[in-house]
Amino acid sequence: MTTVAYTKKDFTSDQEVKWCPGCGDYAILSSVQLAMTKIGKKKEEIVFISGIGCSSRFPYYMNTYGMHTIHGRAPAVATGLLLQNPNLSVWVVTGDGDGLSIGGNHLIHTLRRNVNLRILVFNNEIYGLTKGQYSPTSHKGLVTKSSPYGSVDRAFSPCQLALGAGATFIAKTLDTDPKHMMDIFVAAEQHQGISFIEIYQNCVIFNDAVHDPYTAKETREDLSIRLTAGAPMIFGKEKNKGIRLKGVNPEIVEIGKDGVTQENILVYDPTNPFMAQLAINLSYPDFPMTLGILKHEKKLTSYEVDFHRQIEEVKTKKGMGDMQKVLSSGDTWEVK
Repeated sequence: MTTVAYTKKDFTSDQEVKWCPGCGDYAILSSVQLAMTKIGKKKEEIVFISGIGCSSRFPYYMNTYGMHTIHGRAPAVATGLLLQNPNLSVWVVTGDGDGLSIGGNHLIHTLRRNVNLRILVFNNEIYGLTKGQYSPTSHKGLVTKSSPYGSVDRAFSPCQLALGAGATFIAKTLDTDPKHMMDIFVAAEQHQGISFIEIYQNCVIFNDAVHDPYTAKETREDLSIRLTAGAPMIFGKEKNKGIRLKGVNPEIVEIGKDGVTQENILVYDPTNPFMAQLAINLSYPDFPMTLGILKHEKKLTSYEVDFHRQIEEVKTKKGMGDMQKVLSSGDTWEVK
């Protein structure tokens, strides 16, 4: 752990930030920079790796090490880097297009391996950099430049994908709440294993206000729920609504009505697989949008730990390898 006291300015690069005015990426950048002052790592031990897209400009704006790689392949590059130096704090920055479309296969295998990375998915439900085509998370019926009569694709949930791939830390946050973002980022850094964070991010140019129902100040208290480990699943402006189970199905109830008390409300536990799945499956408009740490599994070792342990076990059993012997073994011939 470093004893250096950093400020946000220490993580601000000298590069001009080139996002559209009003883009949610600015708020995410600011929260990440603040989170870096709290994770206890030296700047030289932090790396940001991105693919292609508006969000993927991120490494230029962080005063840390970083790489702007190729479309969809950031998780693979990040995995290779971490295997070479497991002491680094490696962050992958991607979007719903880069990470979930062309990069989907790389993403799911990084998640299932439990590589000790933090993956930030900026979800604005649109392709922003290439000027407004629908993405894997765009809602059915969305009219875009590539779907002029409305998209007929079904959108999928990034967090459901992460759950199915076996991610051990899954969280959701939003670009309009800097402190919530920062707290999630710090918690992700403290997790040993893969951390998958979906960030609801607004694209003011091509998909403005897509997340407004559960992010706008006027409605978010009634249409979203902040999950806290050990606390009841209560929401609403008056804090009088909650989630309880009716059999195995969740339902919204009003505290103080029909005999419902706070004791009837589910107490959230992200380490419980059943509750994690329930929280990830709750979504607007049928339920409030869940925000916070949705799943936190701590029992698995991370990929790079097992990777290096296996190498040491083989070296102990067989000794150091000899590349020259490998090259000279088997059927060989000499070219004169």
